[in-house]
Amino acid sequence: MRNILLAALLLLSPITYHLSPLYAQSDFDLANIAYTEGRYAEAAAGYEALLQQQQNATLYYNAGNAYFKQGELAKAILNYERALRLEPNHKDAKFNLEFAQSKITDNIEEHDFFLSIWAQAVRNSMHEHTWIILSIVLFLLTLTGILVFLLGREPWLRKTAFHTAWVALLFCIIAGVSANSLHKRDTLRNEAIITQGIVNAKASPDRSGTDLFTLHEGTKVTIRETLGEWVNVKVGKNEGWIPAKDLERI
Repeated sequence: MRNILLAALLLLSPITYHLSPLYAQSDFDLANIAYTEGRYAEAAAGYEALLQQQQNATLYYNAGNAYFKQGELAKAILNYERALRLEPNHKDAKFNLEFAQSKITDNIEEHDFFLSIWAQAVRNSMHEHTWIILSIVLFLLTLTGILVFLLGREPWLRKTAFHTAWVALLFCIIAGVSANSLHKRDTLRNEAIITQGIVNAKASPDRSGTDLFTLHEGTKVTIRETLGEWVNVKVGKNEGWIPAKDLERI
């Protein structure tokens, strides 16, 4: 029943019609019309054409929906992930991504420490620029607290300023680390989605290498190294080599 309800909500998930003036509104409207009329391949092509002009979270989200309707889970997940890169709090993209991920099949279990999972969730909750602004504000608050502590005369004021300063400094560091982590993630683009149905990860960058484990369409992996036409990927505690053509970077 839960899956049926989720599927119903996904089918009813509205397409957002807000778009930058840089886009030709008629092209966007045509893609939306194609989607509502069930011409999903045409709609996806329309959104992809617009994305060639400028990246936009709404377009990635809509493209993800169009691909999902065609049963192309890997492309749907890829576009939802890209939408969330641009707009971390896009609730519809988050919901649809989780639903699409529930449809993929894989035999690899994640064993990340819960603190690591929590830290990534906090980091991904806001955009890099938001974290930078927050870190600056918190740094200024820290300086203010220090000044009040040094110059204040009232004991209660100095005590409040001291605690405010160290708490603000702590969160300033967290914000700065989060911004730096997001910058590295988006610069290196070392996260990718498997685009082929079934991919066997090898022990070496060679087709004759020993098969280590199997990856399925839609699985998210971390790229650790590139060697010619091969990439070394990591999923949970599993690591192996797969052809670069079998994945696409987020």
